Amino acid sequence: MLKPSLDWLLIFIPITAWLHFAMPDAHTQIFLCACLAILPLAGWLGKGTENLACHTGEAIGGLLNATFGNAAELIIAIAAMRSGLYDVVKASLTGSIIGNVLLVAGLSMFTGGLKYKTQTFNRMAAQNQATMLLLAAVSLIMPAAYHYLAGPAAAAHEGDISMEISIILLIVYAASLIFTLITHKALFGAEGGEAHGGEAQPWSVGKSVAVLAGATALIAWVSEILVGSVEHAAHSFGMTSVFVGVIVVAIIGNAAEHSTAILVARKNRMDLALGIAIGSSIQIALFVAPVLVLMSYFLAPTPMNLVFTPAEVLAVTVSVLICAQTANDGECNWMEGIQLLAVYAILGVVFYFLPDAHVK
Repeated sequence: MLKPSLDWLLIFIPITAWLHFAMPDAHTQIFLCACLAILPLAGWLGKGTENLACHTGEAIGGLLNATFGNAAELIIAIAAMRSGLYDVVKASLTGSIIGNVLLVAGLSMFTGGLKYKTQTFNRMAAQNQATMLLLAAVSLIMPAAYHYLAGPAAAAHEGDISMEISIILLIVYAASLIFTLITHKALFGAEGGEAHGGEAQPWSVGKSVAVLAGATALIAWVSEILVGSVEHAAHSFGMTSVFVGVIVVAIIGNAAEHSTAILVARKNRMDLALGIAIGSSIQIALFVAPVLVLMSYFLAPTPMNLVFTPAEVLAVTVSVLICAQTANDGECNWMEGIQLLAVYAILGVVFYFLPDAHVK
């Protein structure tokens, strides 16, 4: 009971609730406690999805983990969108994409590479995911390019363009699920991996789903509190809302992917680790972002568009290109993990010193 555990941080759930109701103006303390409260809840999301994945294959397991892991990200984004904080929403989407393909994949390759000299994964699956990531980059580049190239006339059509692109992305994402899970699932088998005979018996499907539902509900509630204090806390720390969205909120929202991907990478299950990391970024770009655009017509003060800042577009493009490069040969090692982490650190430094940029 005394060993280090994220579960110790569960105490911050009641602390956050008390601060929220008793000291509503203590925004910095509320923000910090809400961040700490979400971490163990995201960890329980990871446990639930990993145990549920034991009853499925690696491809479905990675999809399940990405889906429930992104539940925190989606909930946080919806809460921010309802408050009209579109810059925070877009920054958190950007941060989630680059955080998964650089931070999560990088940590997975690094920690797995410390135990195994070379780790292998399904090259066909990796190339398919890399192509989907490039599509994600295109979906961010083109609306931003139109915004800056069309001039004053752009504003009249950006809503329609974002809506139409969102529908296209959702169709492609649905098609990719059919391709990987039904029509061509034989091409996406796992490479390597440790035997699981000595591992503890996985949870039942019912227990796994119950844990996922409970953790998601608590994350939804804490996220509402977190979003209400994020702007005030950012200013008190001297951080811009862009940095908070791209780095801080994204890391918190992706805590489930961090823990699970690293754990399975240490077990030499790199197909599942990369399926979580890269698959999560694909889901954010091709599913979560379009869904937020559509939901903004009903939940937000005004409709949200897909026009991201030049810095966000550039960060996603660079992240996608280097991730595709490292995943192209079907092998990875700890040095490739270091390279991905270095790019993430460089982007973090730039976003820290970058002033808030509001796309009009």
